[in-house]
Amino acid sequence: MTTLLWIIAMILVLGTLAYLRVSLLTTTIAAAVVMTAGWALDIVGPISWIVFLVIALPFNISAFRQNVISRPLMKVYRGIMPEMSTTEKEAIEAGTTWWEADLFAGNPNWKKLHNYPVARLSADEQAFLDGPVEEVCRMVNQHQVSHQLADLPADVWQYLKDHGFFAMIIKKKFGGLEYSAYAQSRVLQKLAGLSSELASTVGVPNSLGPGELLQHYGTPEQQNHYLPRLAKGLEVPCFALTSPEAGSDAGSIPDFGIVCKGQWEGEEILGMKLTWNKRYITLAPVATVLGLAFKLRDPDHLLGDKEELGITCALIPTDMEGVETGRRHFPLNCMFQNGPTHGNEVFVPLSFIIGGPKMAGQGWRMLVECLSVGRGITLPSNSAGGVKTAALATGAYARIRRQFKLPIGKLEGIEEPMARIGGNAYLMDAVTTLTTTGIDLGEKPSVISAIVKYHLTDRMQRCVIDAMDIHGGKGVCLGPNNYLGRGYQAAPIAITVEGANILTRSMIIYGQGAIRCHPYVLAEMESAFDTQSGQGLANFDAAIFGHIGFATSNFVRSFWLGLTSSRFSNAPYSDKTKRYYQQMNRFSANLALLSDLAMATLGGNLKRKERISARLGDLLSQLYLASATLKRYEDEGRQTDDLPLVQWAVEDALYKLQASLDDLLDNFPAGLGGVLRVVMFPFGRPLKRPSDVLDHKVAKIMQTPCESRNRLGKGQFWTNSEHNAVGIQEQTLLDIIASEPLHDKVCKASGKRLPFMWLDKVAAEGKALGVLTDAEVQLLEKAEIGRMKSINVDDFDPAELRPEMVSSTAQERAA
Repeated sequence: MTTLLWIIAMILVLGTLAYLRVSLLTTTIAAAVVMTAGWALDIVGPISWIVFLVIALPFNISAFRQNVISRPLMKVYRGIMPEMSTTEKEAIEAGTTWWEADLFAGNPNWKKLHNYPVARLSADEQAFLDGPVEEVCRMVNQHQVSHQLADLPADVWQYLKDHGFFAMIIKKKFGGLEYSAYAQSRVLQKLAGLSSELASTVGVPNSLGPGELLQHYGTPEQQNHYLPRLAKGLEVPCFALTSPEAGSDAGSIPDFGIVCKGQWEGEEILGMKLTWNKRYITLAPVATVLGLAFKLRDPDHLLGDKEELGITCALIPTDMEGVETGRRHFPLNCMFQNGPTHGNEVFVPLSFIIGGPKMAGQGWRMLVECLSVGRGITLPSNSAGGVKTAALATGAYARIRRQFKLPIGKLEGIEEPMARIGGNAYLMDAVTTLTTTGIDLGEKPSVISAIVKYHLTDRMQRCVIDAMDIHGGKGVCLGPNNYLGRGYQAAPIAITVEGANILTRSMIIYGQGAIRCHPYVLAEMESAFDTQSGQGLANFDAAIFGHIGFATSNFVRSFWLGLTSSRFSNAPYSDKTKRYYQQMNRFSANLALLSDLAMATLGGNLKRKERISARLGDLLSQLYLASATLKRYEDEGRQTDDLPLVQWAVEDALYKLQASLDDLLDNFPAGLGGVLRVVMFPFGRPLKRPSDVLDHKVAKIMQTPCESRNRLGKGQFWTNSEHNAVGIQEQTLLDIIASEPLHDKVCKASGKRLPFMWLDKVAAEGKALGVLTDAEVQLLEKAEIGRMKSINVDDFDPAELRPEMVSSTAQERAA
C-alpha cells in the first residue's frame, strides 16, 4: 500500500509540474526529492536510483544531450521537415504574432487580454464619422448606383476625394488623415451598412495598394510626389496582383518584367519592359496610377549576378502608352469599379519600382506584410457593418411585419435565424475591434488577418441568407426600399477576394499559425537548417527539448482539464462568463497537443492534409472569435443586459470549435483519434449549441428599442433620410410600438378586436369615439404610412427595368 501511495505521489508531482510548465532542472530536483522520500520509506533501492540517474543526468548535462541526443534528432528532423523555400520563409517572417499565439500555446493569459487598451476614436475621427461619413451616406441612393448609373454618382466621387476618404492611412505630413485602424474600421462599417459599392471604393485605397506600399517602402521622391496627390484625390490608385493563371496562388503570377535598356524622354536609360494581364482589379477602370506586381528577370545581368530577381512592385501611370485600362468586370450586379488591366512590353525606368532599384525582387515580402494589415481591416469591417445593419433592420422588420395576428419576430421559427444574425453582429463587431486594436499597437497580425477575413465574410454570408429568409418577398424584390438584396448578391465577392475562403481555411490560417504561433517550431526549423552561425545544434537542442516539455505539459493539461471539465482552471471572473474562460483553457490545451501530434505524425505532409489543417485552424479561429467577444463585454463595462448576446456568440463559437475538434479526432492520422478522444472527451462532448431560450432573448433585443440594441448597431447609418430605407424603418419601429397601446385603447372603446392594420382607419374610429387626441390620431396615421412602406415592395414600369448605362459618368468624374 505504501508503494502504491508513493507511485501516486510521484505521478501527481510530475503531473503538476508538467501542468505548471516548470523547467526540466526543477522537475528533476522535485523527482529526486520524491525518490529520496521513497528511499527513506524503503521503497526505492539502489537499482531504481541508478535508473533515475541514467535518465536524469544526460538530459540535464547540455553538452552530452546535444551531441548524443539532439544531433541524431536533428538529422531525423531534416528528413521529416523539408527546408522552407524563400517564398514560404518570407510569408512566415512577414508580420507578427499577438494574442493568437497565447491561444495557440495552450495556457491563455486572460489578464493579458483584458489589459489591452480599450479602442477609442479621437475627436477628429469621431467628427469625421459624424460629419463627412454621415453626409456621404445621405448622398448615396443605392438603387440609383446599382440599377441606373452602374457607378457612384459624380458628386459622390468628388465628395470622397475632397474630404480625404482615400487618405485615411496617409500620414498628415503628406496631407492625409492618418487615422487609426480602429477608425478606418468604423468608417467602413458605416459605409458598408448602406452600400457595398461605397465601402469597396473607400476601402481599397486604404488597404493593400500604392498608398500603403509607398509609406512603408517608397523612396522619398516617390512619397513626396504621390502621397500628397493621393491624399487630395488627384490620383486614384489601384493595385494589380491577380492574374487569370494566378488567383489564390499569387506567388505564381506569370506577369513579368525584363531589365533592359530603352528610350525614356529622349534618352537611353536602364529600365524594364513589363508585360502583364491582370483581372479582378478594384478601381482599375478609373485608376490614374497602377500598382503592379510582376516577376522581374535580368537575363543580361545588368543589375548583378542574379537572373531571376523575383516578385517586384512598381507604380505605373495609367495614361502611359501601352497601358490598357477602362474595361469593367460585372461582379454579381455590384457596381463598384472593378476590371482588367493589360500591358505588353511597356518600357519604364527602374525608378518606377516602389522603393527604387534596391527593392527589385522584394515585392512578395512587401505584399505579405502589407496584406496582413489591410486584410485585417477592410473585408472584416465591411462584413461586420453589413451584418450590424441587417441585425437591426431585420429586428425592426420582424416587429413591424405581422402574420397570424402576431409580429413575425414572436414566432419561434423566426427567432432562430434572428438570433444567429444578432449574435453574429455582436461577435463580428467585437472581432473587428480587437483586431484593429492589435494593429494600432503596431502588430502586423498575418494569422489573425486570415482568421478574420475567412470567418467574418463567411458569417456575413450566412447572416444575409438568414435575413433574406425572414424578409421573404421584401428581400427578393429589388428597388429603392430593398436594403438586403444587393448585399445578398455581393456576399460571394467577399468570400472570393483577398485569398479565397476555401484556401484561407484549409491552408493559410493553420499553415502560418502552426509555425508563427507555436513557441518552438519556427526555432526548430531555422536551427535545423542553420549551417552558418555555428549555433545550429545548440539552438536546436534548446528548441527540441523545450518542445518536448511543451507537448508533455499540454498532454497533462488536456487530460486534467477533460477529466475535471476544466472547472478548476483559472478564469478572471466568477460571473456567468466564468465557464467560457474555463472551457477555452481546455480547448487551447487541446489545440496545442493536437498540433504537436499532427506535426509529429505527418511532418512536412501536414500542409498537404488540408482537412486536418483546416480543422486545426478552426480551433484557433473560434478561440480567437470567442475571446474577442469576451474582451468586448469587458471593455463595454460588463453590461448585464448584453449577456444574451455575449452568451449566444461565445456558445456558438465554442460549439463550432467542438464540432471541428470532433471531426478532427474522427480523422486524426496514425489511428490516434480514439485514444485522444478518451483524453479530451472522457465523458463525451461537453458543449451544446445556444438554447432556444437564449435565441428568444437575442431576438427580443433586436426588436425592442433599448441600450443593448443601440450598442448592437452602434455607429451605423440610422438617419431617417430620403434614400435610407433602414433609417426610415427605424422610425417606423418606434411609431408602431407607440401605436400599440392606442390600438388597444380603440379596441376597448369599440368593444371589438380590430386587426393591427389600416391604422389610419383605427385612428378615425378612435377619434369618432372620442378616445384619441389629435396627436394620437396623427401618430397612428404616420405609423400606417411607415408600416406599409416597410412591408410593401417596389414595382416598376417595364421600361424602368432597362438600366440606363450613363456613358458620360467616367468622363464627368475624371473632369
